[in-house]
Amino acid sequence: MLGFQLPRPRNKEEGEKPFWISYADLMTALMILFLVVMVASLLSVTQRIAIETEGEKDRAAGIAELCQRLELKAKSLNKAIVVDCRNNRIHFGEAGRFAHNDYRLGAEGEAALKEVVPLILEAADSEEGRKWFKQVLIEGFTDTDGSYLYNLHLSLQRSEWVMCSLLDDRRTAAMGLDAKQRAQIRDIFLAGGVSFNNAKESKDASRRVELRMQFYGLKEKGGATQPSPEFHITKPEICQLS
Repeated sequence: MLGFQLPRPRNKEEGEKPFWISYADLMTALMILFLVVMVASLLSVTQRIAIETEGEKDRAAGIAELCQRLELKAKSLNKAIVVDCRNNRIHFGEAGRFAHNDYRLGAEGEAALKEVVPLILEAADSEEGRKWFKQVLIEGFTDTDGSYLYNLHLSLQRSEWVMCSLLDDRRTAAMGLDAKQRAQIRDIFLAGGVSFNNAKESKDASRRVELRMQFYGLKEKGGATQPSPEFHITKPEICQLS
């Protein structure tokens, strides 16, 4: 009559469309954000693994080069000295054997020590050595005769005797070690008994001493060993083993 028209009722679906469109956009944005975070995390992990792998390769190559140089120098001095770069061990064959129930190393063994120890100190003081060389563990071994505790004590005495050969004032002159070298020995050489945990094919071969070289791991800080305590030495260094 007056030309006035009532507004047409809106379709129910048309009223709900703006809400569902906004919700779908929000979910899409969240999904994209999640994917971006995941890709960034995977990339970071992949890069870290690649860096660690490359670092481990550099470490292995550096240790191998250091050990091979030591092996060649030792072989040129004394064929009795065997540097095992696979197991990072140094042994002296028959020269490094002990008599039954004895902890004293023979003259041939001490002669081999006299030749190889300066080479070890030189290797530890090299560029690769300062980066990776950690310490040398002197390991004494026994045969299976006697009880476990007896052999444990005997193997410790054997390793201690080797340390005495390197630091006892009555022997160092014959070994030709100066004060700096003796300080290095106190820093990186350790004596430890291991009993008969690694017996050889015969009892004679089992009664021996070996030097086990240990190196820093990739996550360890090479060259950051704590310096040995400054002992106030007022008397000559004398081995306590008689």
